[in-house]
Amino acid sequence: MRNLITDVPGVYFGQADNHAIASGVSVVLFETPAIASISIMGGAPGTRDTALLEPEMTVERIDAIALSGGSAFGLDAAGGVMAGLAQKGRGFQVGAVRVPIVPQAIIFDLLNGGDKSFANGQTTSFHPYFDMGLRATKRAGKDMQLGSHGAGIGATLADLKGGIGSTSARLPNGFTVGAVVVVNAVGQVTMGQSRHFWAAPYEQGKEFGGHGMPASIAPAMLVPQFKGREPTDRFIGQNTTIAAIATDAPLTKAQCKRVAHAAQDGLGRAIRPAHSPMDGDIVFAASTAKPDEAPLDAASLADLCSSAADVLARAIARGVYLARALPFGHALTDYHSRFGP
Repeated sequence: MRNLITDVPGVYFGQADNHAIASGVSVVLFETPAIASISIMGGAPGTRDTALLEPEMTVERIDAIALSGGSAFGLDAAGGVMAGLAQKGRGFQVGAVRVPIVPQAIIFDLLNGGDKSFANGQTTSFHPYFDMGLRATKRAGKDMQLGSHGAGIGATLADLKGGIGSTSARLPNGFTVGAVVVVNAVGQVTMGQSRHFWAAPYEQGKEFGGHGMPASIAPAMLVPQFKGREPTDRFIGQNTTIAAIATDAPLTKAQCKRVAHAAQDGLGRAIRPAHSPMDGDIVFAASTAKPDEAPLDAASLADLCSSAADVLARAIARGVYLARALPFGHALTDYHSRFGP
């Protein structure tokens, strides 16, 4: 166990980013097609091919999940992931052809200081996300870089640099659950201006500093802080936290949906506020179990749901803890620059 989503058997992870544009792509790749579903609780989601994840839809299994920066421009990343998978002969069989199934979610990172000429009409070049999706797919393995990498390179919060985080846990029944998340929320993950994370009660070891809870929660810590220099900026779509949960526990598609819903509690535990009108707040959930395995009973599913929320809360804090500020003027500071090691 390395405390990563890739601790889940059958799960691999790849990333690519572009430091000039301060944006990137992260890919959760499944060794064999995984059964999956989704939960969307934010008011401003950006997605591709997610309708098929609803339990009543025909296609049950997916090949990969793409997480990307770039707002709607970043939706090109799934095409690059599909191209990489097609080269390996992966995909849903339709007659003589295979179509890789790659649902995707994006964050908004177009105002973080990087060169966004592709988004403002100043260039005729293609958007860079297809290429990054392809490169991320080809790089997929068990190792992961967290913080300011992949889709997390351009992520921000109300007052700190955001990033990409991952954690995992072993369930009492021996199955594993892991989370990966791109933290780009409208609010905060720390308690006001303190070094303490809202996710502190769920921390394992010192994965995000080991600072624990404060002696008391001051009223000022409970005052919501929002991204944006002016109050009206709160309603500009600069936000979204997107995540994926993976497990080797056998699940039906409907059970994946329940796990995704439950994991949204992890956002509520780690981010204040969560699920706002201008957040996306999307959680995918996938099972890598073999098709012939019997699905979990209700009690075991409840244990998995609880753990999924915990690992996601931990991954959120870990992604911010490991992030580093962008090298641009007026860039948001990172956790270590503000609070020290």
